[in-house]
Amino acid sequence: MAGCKETPGLSDTCECCADQAVAARVLALLPDGMACVEINGVTEEVSVELTDSVPGDIVMVHAKVAIARVSGEV
Repeated sequence: MAGCKETPGLSDTCECCADQAVAARVLALLPDGMACVEINGVTEEVSVELTDSVPGDIVMVHAKVAIARVSGEV
């Protein structure tokens, strides 16, 4: 994700692909820096290597990578 940054005027999108990050709840940590997360009622496997996440955390996920841990609810 090197080189990705916010697009001016579109603060919730990625400059590289214009995609948005979505909030997800970490359900369980898996081997190799991966985690099972819930996004809109659907479970997905994503990388959490860039965050210090634990089950119960809310993370922002972009391209199957948790890019930030945030507070709040999904």
